[in-house]
Amino acid sequence: MKHTSFLICLLLTITACRTQKVTQSTTSLQHGPAWGALWQQRAAEYKALCLQAYQLAAIRVEEMSHQQTLRPRAIVTDIDETVLDNSPFSVTSAFNGQPFTQQAWEQWTSKAICDTVPGALAFFKYAASTGLTIYYITNRQESERAATLKNLQKWDFPFADNEHLVLSSGSSDKEPRRSAIEKKYEIAMLVGDNLGDFSDVFYKKTSDERNAAVERLHAEFGRRFIMLPNVMYGDWLSSLFPKNVKLDAQQMDSVLRHAVRGL
Repeated sequence: MKHTSFLICLLLTITACRTQKVTQSTTSLQHGPAWGALWQQRAAEYKALCLQAYQLAAIRVEEMSHQQTLRPRAIVTDIDETVLDNSPFSVTSAFNGQPFTQQAWEQWTSKAICDTVPGALAFFKYAASTGLTIYYITNRQESERAATLKNLQKWDFPFADNEHLVLSSGSSDKEPRRSAIEKKYEIAMLVGDNLGDFSDVFYKKTSDERNAAVERLHAEFGRRFIMLPNVMYGDWLSSLFPKNVKLDAQQMDSVLRHAVRGL
């Protein structure tokens, strides 16, 4: 019954949204995250992809446990849509026709009620049991530290402490933070839902440049890079827009409509 009620609510909301003008609520920008969140919350395929990613990661960790190393090893992981699920925030924002704002985001994260991404908790506990250190590099802000730790500790994630939680100091570029960890550890694996979680070769690049970089680094995926699915938001979306140009919602919607292929 709850499942049916959810679907009816979703369909009624989207139907109502379709009666609005594009300037009030653009189809691509509002409905896309809602459908993405629906997939993330309800699709068995999403769960299967996450479990597949983390089971592959566990195989790689097991292989590493038999290999000698001169330096201690660490795994660097993202948090949002990698270990914690923020889909309820995307749903609420989409249904209310609200663009992302830092204030609304922090109101959400302050609740510390994110569920876990399928397979994440079991994997990181296993990795820690083999002697690997876990670092959480996130673009959450320093003001979100206490709530983020509370959410991670609620689920008993390993190394969920101030030392191993590395927040943003104002830049979304994670490379300097990874480099700081590399001074003490060999980063044996990186886990994330955004290509920027793996290397700076993807940072602030266009969609075509990102695709070309994936081709060049294809051997890393499934080995050192473990990718989680996220169709709600990310640099895959912002990479479609022109750099250093401020667009309103209608203009962004127009860009997305031209970017997608149809019949």
